[in-house]
Amino acid sequence: MNIKGSIVALVTPFRNGKVDEKCLQDLVEWHVKEGTNGLVPCGTTGESPTLSHDEHDRVIQLVVEAANKRVPVIAGTGSNSTEETIRLTRHAAKVGADAALVVCPYYNRPTQEGLYQHYRTLSEAVDLPIVIYNIPGRSAVDMSVETMARLAKLPGIVGVKDATSDMARVSRMRVLIGERFVQLSGNDDTALGLMAHGGHGCISVTANVAPRACAQFQRACLAGDFAAALGIQDRLMALHLALFVETSPAPIKFAMSLIGKCEPEVRLPLVQVNDSTRDKVRVAMQAAGLLN
Repeated sequence: MNIKGSIVALVTPFRNGKVDEKCLQDLVEWHVKEGTNGLVPCGTTGESPTLSHDEHDRVIQLVVEAANKRVPVIAGTGSNSTEETIRLTRHAAKVGADAALVVCPYYNRPTQEGLYQHYRTLSEAVDLPIVIYNIPGRSAVDMSVETMARLAKLPGIVGVKDATSDMARVSRMRVLIGERFVQLSGNDDTALGLMAHGGHGCISVTANVAPRACAQFQRACLAGDFAAALGIQDRLMALHLALFVETSPAPIKFAMSLIGKCEPEVRLPLVQVNDSTRDKVRVAMQAAGLLN
């Protein structure tokens, strides 16, 4: 399994309150054809907090089936309960996911030792590669570089999705752990900097609507052609920003609806974007060459 490049943080399409299973599998097929290097179902962008347990399991299974081993599936299986995280991760392994993306437990704010024990317990309970998801803005806890270096010594912990926007962390991790630990950007707007520091790819929101451009961007970065990457970054930057004017994934689902890829429907407590945000998304998509 090779986790690198442009990995899409897949939306979960809804229609009339239900998961639109056909649309979801059509999206997977589109991503494979457009050059996306990996798929993350049931992450934050997939509205995992509002999926029932049955829906969560079903979405992962559908994505695994549609991908059919053509690209890796890194299933979102995190929870603020270690026991629940183990259950979700075991199911992902059972249905054939290639790895699990596991967010730092949110709301209960564990200590660094608590974070270590959470991931250690998971890695011992499930035989599936685990990518740590460090997103302090949503989880209210920040895993330190030192804790991550401890975890990297465990055979099941293979990398991190870093949504801190702290570029120096990449180099600090490389000093402590080396190049083998996969470092993925969790933010499209800072992915260029992370890659220049030695990152391996990005778990991208923008790739939901611009998969080909995001794949081209990552290929340029991985080839060391940062001049080409900068040109793509400049073209996509307004879109990166517009997709977070309101809480994600409402803006990206609206953007996808403009090109006929899914309905703009989200689940409460999220709501569809307002008129001002719609205007910003349209303008940004035009600048990116995605709309006339």
